[in-house]
This record gives sequence, structure tokens and C-alpha cells, in this order.
Amino acid sequence: MELKSYLKERCTIVDNALERYLPAEDELPSSIHRSMRYSVFAGGKRVRPILMLAACEAVGGTIEDAMPAACAMEMIHTYSLIHDDLPAMDDDDFRRGRPTNHKVFGDAIAILAGDALLTEAFILMSSPEYSARVGTERLLPVIREIGYCAGSRGMVGGQVVDMESEGNKEIDLATVQYIHTHKTGALMKASVKAGAILGGADKKALEAMTKYGEAVGLAFQIADDILDIEGTTEQIGKDAGSDEARGKATYPAIMGLADSKRRAQELVDIALTAVEPFGAKAEPLREIARYIVSRKS
Repeated sequence: MELKSYLKERCTIVDNALERYLPAEDELPSSIHRSMRYSVFAGGKRVRPILMLAACEAVGGTIEDAMPAACAMEMIHTYSLIHDDLPAMDDDDFRRGRPTNHKVFGDAIAILAGDALLTEAFILMSSPEYSARVGTERLLPVIREIGYCAGSRGMVGGQVVDMESEGNKEIDLATVQYIHTHKTGALMKASVKAGAILGGADKKALEAMTKYGEAVGLAFQIADDILDIEGTTEQIGKDAGSDEARGKATYPAIMGLADSKRRAQELVDIALTAVEPFGAKAEPLREIARYIVSRKS
């Protein structure tokens, strides 16, 4: 398959759905809705929703089965970026090559836009229309999985340990792995698991998809650590070298660049092995796993 065309097509499909699901800019209060849409449509790759759609199809489901949850996942991811960029956290000026939300709308609206996106995600996933389509026996475990992986035992917990570890030269590999598997890996794993559940995966298939999701989630963040060192500001859409400047706990800081690259490739190999039983239907998942460690942005 031609991954570039696949990702572009799926990104367009997700964007069109997000356009339908998000409140319109002119809906009162317009300031918060403009802020929400500013960050959602800032040019993200939609990796998490695309992973969810691909996992759903790999186990025999359709993209319609997963689309509302996929868009909800992108809303949650975007909220986390808005908050991550705030002065109280990473204090970033740019995200995806554009001024960060708080630079455009101010700190207060940026905080509230993140809050609103998180809330909107659960409104979308719990809609009666969606429940009628996929059934509560699938939808409730998906909502719980996404909520768990977004909270203090998932992404939020990873962010807390990340902030607390900043500048600490005594951080060990176990701490870095905790940060990566929770701050970034949790939502990627949840995306794959949710897609598999919504597609009707049995226990064995769900275990395989979970293994794939865990591996690509960690590989993705290691690749991000590497890009922060090797990429340019133009390529990665934010200040290159910012992790090292802040004393962030990263794989290259602990393991070195060469070993980090080897570990990322090992994780991709684990992911590829996990989805072997799904045959041709899992080809998009295989290509996305390979792309994760070869990307330049």
C-alpha cells in the first residue's frame, strides 16, 4: 500500500467528521469555540484516530463503527497539547508550526478550550445515536478505556512525572519508560484497543492489538525524542532541542542516540509480529508502525 496517500485520505475523512462534531465558531460563546477549532485544525497528522480506524477495520469492523470515538480521541489529544504548551507547563510558543493556543487566545481561554475539548469528547462518545450503532456492550468498555488512559493513571500521570523529573540528572530508565508509556503511549494504546473493541475483536485479537498499541506508542515517543535532537524547528513544528534545554527525561538522555534508535526499531518489530495473524487487513497498521520510526516531523 502507498502510506502517504492512505494517511492523507484518512486525515481528510477524520477532519470532515471533526468539522461536523465540533461546535461552530459562531456558536456562543464564540471565543471558546474559535479557540477549540484553532488547535484541532492546526494541521495534526491524526495518528491516533487513524490508528483507531485501522484497528477497527483489521478485526472486521468499519470506519463508521469507530469514527465518533476516533474524533473524540483527537479532541482529547488536542486538549492535552493546549495544556502542555501553557506557561505553567512547557511554555511553548509554537505547536505544529503555528503560535500556540495561549499565545493567540490568552492563558484563560486556552485552559478552558482544553477543558471543553475533553468534555466534548465524552459527550460525543456517549451519544444515543452512537450507542445505538455499536451497542453499549462495546461502547462502555471503550469509554472506560479512553477515560482511564487519559487520566491520572495514564496521560495525566505521565505528564506529572515528566514535570517532576525535569532537570533531575539522576533519572533512571524505568522513570523515562513510565513517562513515555503513560504521557504518550497510553492514548495510542487506547486508540488501538478501542478500535479493536468497536470492530468486534475477540479476546485473542484484542490481546494482539493491545501488544501492537503498547509497542507503537512507546516507539512513537522515542522517535519524538530523537527528532528533538536531529530535526529542525521547521520539520517538527516546535522549537528543536527544547527537551535538552529543559533537562527533560528522554531516551537519548539516558541511553544515547544509537541505542534509542535500536530500541525504537525493536518495538516496531514487536508491533509487526503482533498483527501478523490479521493478514492483509492489518497492512495499514504495519505501514504506520514503520513510518513512526522513519518520519522526519
